Amino acid sequence: MALFKLSGLNQRRWTLFKANRRGFWSLWIFLVLFVVSVFAPVIANDRPILVSYKGELLFPPFTDYPEEKFGGFLARTDFRDPFIQEEISANGWMIWPPLRYTYNTVNNDLPSPAPSRPAFDMSREEACAKYPQQTADPNCVAGNLNWLGTDDQGRDVIARLLYGFRISVFFGLILTVISSVLGVAAGAVQGYYGGWVDLLFQRFIEIWTAIPTLYLLIILAAFIEPSFWILLFILVLFSWTSLVGVVRAEFYRARNFEYVRAARALGLTNTKIMFKHLLPNAVVSTVTFMPFIVAASVTTLTALDYLGFGLPPGSPSLGELLNQGKQNLQAPWLGITGFAVTSVMLSLLVFIGEAVRDALDPRKTFQ
Repeated sequence: MALFKLSGLNQRRWTLFKANRRGFWSLWIFLVLFVVSVFAPVIANDRPILVSYKGELLFPPFTDYPEEKFGGFLARTDFRDPFIQEEISANGWMIWPPLRYTYNTVNNDLPSPAPSRPAFDMSREEACAKYPQQTADPNCVAGNLNWLGTDDQGRDVIARLLYGFRISVFFGLILTVISSVLGVAAGAVQGYYGGWVDLLFQRFIEIWTAIPTLYLLIILAAFIEPSFWILLFILVLFSWTSLVGVVRAEFYRARNFEYVRAARALGLTNTKIMFKHLLPNAVVSTVTFMPFIVAASVTTLTALDYLGFGLPPGSPSLGELLNQGKQNLQAPWLGITGFAVTSVMLSLLVFIGEAVRDALDPRKTFQ
């Protein structure tokens, strides 16, 4: 327990954070949603989590098994095939995830042409009767039903939301961490040295930020297919400037303090002074901005996917779901679902950022 004991100042900050009930509960709700999305492969998957076949334990989510293992002839086993299910049931058992679809599973046995309406407004008997494949399953389990409907390619909306939420959050967190490290380093150099270093750096930043990122992505999309890491790399190139001004101002303010002059007199190097004595002063303002940077990063990815310049086609994406809602006005559940999930995620991040800002506000911390 001693390892997690907070100092008096940090205890005061944590108390202030909890006092903001909206931000405190937003943090817990966001953490729950994020943990659920991390375990998306065991919640929504078109393969069983665990299979026992003729005394052998198999793990389909992690290994591709040839169909010949179960008496077939294909190179890859489709565990949704009734023949495969009957073969496994006759020689063992299998444990399915709650939702028997992954983000790219196409349901070819829909009660209506794709996009198919949600099953939550049907009774269990009606839903089972309208899904031919599920009717063949004597149990007609709930995991086979598309509770929020399907998109225009017959893919389950809930599965794509789970995987899309996970990609959006990971993208936002990675982009925020990398851009924050670069921005803090650049702002520290500018604020500490000042003079010509600061002047030239500021002119460079002004020119760099004038480059239109969207146009650059459109041009690059004509030559290469955007992927998660390519998008991340391009956006890092233009997002690292968000924290430069804040850190630069903190270093400018503190570089002539008495303890900094004393450190110089003792012979400490500039690097040690910057990152051991001055950087802690800038951490507070940096951490305050980070939840808002995450929200901005998620918004950027969603907008790019909506415009068609984001992740590769077929990738689970909130922006792609919103675009499908625009293209299929006869299927309002697509746009409503995408809008609701995106709005809730961004609202939670903003509320968390407001609570962090209040907790780190020196006017409240030291009163």
